[in-house]
Amino acid sequence: MSYDRAITVFSPDGHLFQVEYAQEAVKKGSTAVGVRGKNVVVLGVEKKAVAKLQEDRTVRKICQLDDHVLMAFAGLTADARVLIKQARVECQSHKLTVEDPVTLEYITRYIASLKQRYTQSNGRRPFGISCLITGFDYDKTPHLYQTDPSGTYHEWKANAIGRNAKTVREFLEKNYSPDNVATEELTVKLAIKALLEVVQSGGKNLEVAVMKEGSGLQMLDVSEIEKIVQVVEKEKEEEAASKKKESKAESK
Repeated sequence: MSYDRAITVFSPDGHLFQVEYAQEAVKKGSTAVGVRGKNVVVLGVEKKAVAKLQEDRTVRKICQLDDHVLMAFAGLTADARVLIKQARVECQSHKLTVEDPVTLEYITRYIASLKQRYTQSNGRRPFGISCLITGFDYDKTPHLYQTDPSGTYHEWKANAIGRNAKTVREFLEKNYSPDNVATEELTVKLAIKALLEVVQSGGKNLEVAVMKEGSGLQMLDVSEIEKIVQVVEKEKEEEAASKKKESKAESK
């Protein structure tokens, strides 16, 4: 029997192959990174080159679900569009019903439950996307959550999804500290630095969204991103030069 044909059938060793294939689709998507700062949250994504005559505003990997909720995704854009639409409706429905905006965990759980439903019934396939969901609750606490195609979700201080996510995550594990995210500038810098581990040709290939406590979404201009990229590259050069000096001194 071929266990990867039916989504509802477990293989003898406990795998749901269609869900695992959806996770492989995520790994082929553009790299996205999220960093939670002290009073700011930052999402950054690798921007794919668009055709010369194409409007690049229609190729977005970062979107707003509500005034206080941002989402970045990696994987199939068409799947993401359906999920974003349903999540936005749920945000508005929740506000009308209970007169309070959604909490970050509530909307993450809603998205994760929706994904999980698509792994448990015939005639459907899993959503081929992972999401980074971030923003502020009404008590002004920043949060960053990640969901995957199986319907699981976790909260993170910083995380990456998509192509080369493992490399970026390892970089964040080494470099994330409360001091490195104490201000907005440092948090943005860390997110861009992490993306530059896997993205070539600088700022024009990056898309960065910032949300501060009490204010809405702010997309950084290419010129602003380029300035930070130049600072990061200068620091890398200085670090490489100092290491070279140290190795020469040791060899003497």
